[in-house]
Amino acid sequence: MKEEPVRDRLLSEATRLFAERGFEGTSVQEIVVAAGVTKGAMYHYFTSKDDLLHEIYGRVLRMQMARLTRIADGPGTLAERLHAAAADVVETSTANLDDSKIFFRSMHLLAPETQKSVRAERRRYHERFRDMVAQGQLEGTFSDRVPAELVVDYFFGSVHHLGTWFHANGTLTGAQVGKHFADLLLASLGSGHTGQ
Repeated sequence: MKEEPVRDRLLSEATRLFAERGFEGTSVQEIVVAAGVTKGAMYHYFTSKDDLLHEIYGRVLRMQMARLTRIADGPGTLAERLHAAAADVVETSTANLDDSKIFFRSMHLLAPETQKSVRAERRRYHERFRDMVAQGQLEGTFSDRVPAELVVDYFFGSVHHLGTWFHANGTLTGAQVGKHFADLLLASLGSGHTGQ
């Protein structure tokens, strides 16, 4: 445990404790004891318990944004890239399900300015994803019967709901669920593409 960087240890223990006891039911003292550090060490990396919760979700969102950017700017047809992006967000969400569940369960407890910042970060991801749909509609690759914004809101409503039913030991893996979700998205846009 001591070899793990202090910041990572704090995040790891905070995630575990928030999952077990809830955000409100976990004290800063319990987090620092579990991480084997002092409060001073914690406050060197995080300004508050709010800051820890924000970072738990923020690190997943930053990773997903970097992956989306690579996929969106990468090779392949637009349909292939949208399919890959849709499958990826599901797979990475299921791989980091505790982080997302903790965050969505506790987000309302964050300070208003922190909530605003998080919504803006998530919005940037959704907009980049939406731009791929809108581009396909403009080019005639995808049906434009439903506005791109609504298509994306519907898709991400399903993604954000994963925490209520997905289980790592269930019958489908995160990758399999991701492929099915991506197939459904492309089918709803009138594209016959399905990922291989």
